[in-house]
Amino acid sequence: MDFIRLTRQFTFETAHALLNYDGPCKNIHGHSYKLQVTIIGQPITDVSDPKYGMVLDFGDLKKVVNTFIVEPLDHALILRLGSSPELITLLQQLNHKVVLTPYQPTCEHMLLDFKNTLTQHLPATIKLHSLRLWETENSFAEWHASDND
Repeated sequence: MDFIRLTRQFTFETAHALLNYDGPCKNIHGHSYKLQVTIIGQPITDVSDPKYGMVLDFGDLKKVVNTFIVEPLDHALILRLGSSPELITLLQQLNHKVVLTPYQPTCEHMLLDFKNTLTQHLPATIKLHSLRLWETENSFAEWHASDND
């Protein structure tokens, strides 16, 4: 049986700041992120399965990515643990959506976090093939499973 890749694209608005960075990105700023998720698997061969012929229902992929990545990050501010506790407390008191990470919230680290999250929540028959995260219209980072075998 042949393997097929499926790709679904997602968008979300998120702000971040890079702790101790030596450029303007040390300041809080936002991006219109675009995430491409590509999975690989074999189409279901059981004709009695309602998903017969599919590797994975695009709706199921959408649900996983939205639940574990898009919804938690959309319209949030991502800060690294160790950022100003006063700022974090104030923003939380004002009911702002603040996400604290153990890593510097760069495009590269976010991709690795997304990879770890998605591999935990995809069906066992599906493999994560690649991720592409656009931080701006002209700049993106990629993760490919084949680069990490």
